[in-house]
Amino acid sequence: MLNSRPAVFLDRDGTINEQMGYINHTCRFQLLENAAAAIRKLNDADIPVVVISNQSGLARGYFPEELLAAVNEKMERLLAEQGAHVDGIYYCPHHPEAKEARFRESCGCRKPKPGLVLQASKEMNLLPEQSFVVGDRWSDIKTAANCGAKSILVRTGYGRGDEQYIGPQQEIQPDHKAEDLLEAVEWILSQPPFV
Repeated sequence: MLNSRPAVFLDRDGTINEQMGYINHTCRFQLLENAAAAIRKLNDADIPVVVISNQSGLARGYFPEELLAAVNEKMERLLAEQGAHVDGIYYCPHHPEAKEARFRESCGCRKPKPGLVLQASKEMNLLPEQSFVVGDRWSDIKTAANCGAKSILVRTGYGRGDEQYIGPQQEIQPDHKAEDLLEAVEWILSQPPFV
């Protein structure tokens, strides 16, 4: 069995791609500038990259599972075109007010709960407490705290607004703030256990 290792867990919308609200068509998925370069740096350093994403639009009936799969496939294709890849994609399809009964639950995987990180860590043999979570919402920062990881708030997507209007009232603060994913990755690569 492979030794457990640290990873970088990335929020998707607003961190890897433009924040568009609910992505209800593949044409609405646009990679953020520098996102592929950032992920490629992690790939080159042999650090697992795992996407963790709340997808309540699925629960609310705004789009079908087939579309979510198609959007993730587009993300992987666009990253591959720039020499980057993610090692895993985990998402929460649940919401307490879901339109479809099968998604209507108060689950353990909806961020800020740590379920997505814990599931990926178990399945991919990762160490959450030595890992990093990067996202543009305070729910990502709290997810990191809830699984013992370090957190980085990026100012893309909702990040700048969350930093200004949500953050000052929060007890939990990010370990670092970055303009975008590339700046976040450069900081991560300067931190233990990667140095």
